[in-house]
This record gives sequence, C-alpha cells and structure tokens, in this order.
Amino acid sequence: MSEGRFDVWAAGEAYERYMGRWSRLVADGFLEWLAPAPDARWLDVGCGSGALASTVAARCRPRTLLGLDGSAGFVATARATASGPAHFAVADAQALPVRDAVFDTAVSGLVLNFLPTPGRAPAEAARVVRPGGVVAAYVWDYAEGMDLLRLFWAAATDLDPSAAAQDERRRFPLCRPSALRLLWTEAGLTEVTVAPIDITTRFAHFDDLWDPFLSGQGPAPGYVAALPPAARERLRGTLRERVPADADGTITLRARAWAVRGRTRG
Repeated sequence: MSEGRFDVWAAGEAYERYMGRWSRLVADGFLEWLAPAPDARWLDVGCGSGALASTVAARCRPRTLLGLDGSAGFVATARATASGPAHFAVADAQALPVRDAVFDTAVSGLVLNFLPTPGRAPAEAARVVRPGGVVAAYVWDYAEGMDLLRLFWAAATDLDPSAAAQDERRRFPLCRPSALRLLWTEAGLTEVTVAPIDITTRFAHFDDLWDPFLSGQGPAPGYVAALPPAARERLRGTLRERVPADADGTITLRARAWAVRGRTRG
C-alpha cells in the first residue's frame, strides 16, 4: 500500500455523512475563537463541501465570501447549500487565482494535511490578504484528539499491520501545535497563536458510526472500500467490540482540532 493511496475527496454528500457533520461544529468553535469583525472580505481556501463558509455566512456578516476548492464535486455541494454573499469556484489552494491584498481574512478548515506542499497555502493566503489582515486555519488532532480514528486504526492495524501506514497520526505532522506554529511563522505571519477546539461527536448507534466509513471519502473510508468483503466484516466486528456504547446503544466520542492564526505584516 502506498502512502496516500486511499485519500479520495470528490463527493460532497458522502463526505458530509462521514466527517461534515462534525466539521460544522468545529467551524463554529473556530469562529468563536477567531472573533472576527463584521463586514469583512473573506476567503475560504479548500472550502470542501462548505462547512466553514456556511458558518462564516451565518455568524460573521461578511461583505464578500469566496470559497475555493480543488474538487469540482465539493464545490457543487458547497454551492447547493450556500447562503448570503457566498460564491464558490474550483481552484488550487497552493496557487490562488486572486490578486494581492484583496481580502481581510483568509481561512482554511481541515485541508492543510492533504496538500502536496502545505507551506505554500499559508504563504499564498498571506499574499492575497491586506496588510494587518488575518490568516487562520484548523486541522484535526490526529495524534491524540480524535477518538473515532484512534479506535478505527487500532482495530484495522491489529487485523492488518500494513494499515498503520495509512493512519493519519503517522502521515500528517501538521496535526500538532508546534508544526502549525512553525508553518505560519515560515509564511511570514506575525502574532501567531495556536489553540485547541474541542467538540463531542455523538452517534445514535453503531451503524451510525460505521456506515460513513463505507463512503470512500478520506483515508479511513478509502481503506475500508479497498478491503475484500470478508476483511471488511472482520474490521466492522472488531471495531464494534471496542467502541464504548451506553446502555441504549448511543456512542459519545471526543474530537479535537488545532487552530492557528496570524497577521500579515503591515
């Protein structure tokens, strides 16, 4: 198995079933921490299915809001659920088709780890933000703070040791505060701050947790989709044994993201 073989990001609706419902909760916490001023010009880099952009539109009263993503499928989903002044287009986060210094704030949610050269994204965001503006992002804490994925990869690796190579904790160093701080500093941003955003993920029953892994969107679902049926069932059974459930079958797990922000030089 080659690294990154199962990183599929194309179908917005499938992603919503897998991680989108949690990414919206994180987006809300991120904006509360960011405490932006109203009437700003916003850029959402790697907007995905629109979780962060829709939250910006709902609570920040933006003057303008542009969401860009490399996946046409994600952009279509974002457009279908857009509200307010939001507009979306297909574009590369590492080479933004935007003039210099035209936005007040550039943000990015849960995308940095999946870019071929992550350092280009904050540098490009800094280029298109006015002097003294804000560049901010957040990523999942794959290292320690994602109970769902820690349980999944532990079960997968016990059954198939080669699965360890696909574990986000191993693959993505940007899941740690020190790495994010360094990335922002190297992009020339100042007043760099990193903070955790903690949410609770709740599942009505085990199938509510398991079925999104069949979506094929992202490393873990991509890994599941590539398994033969018998191996997939073994993984399902092993994971079910390990997931803690209440008496009524509901499951409550912890999820953490790390957020980083900085300012462009004036």
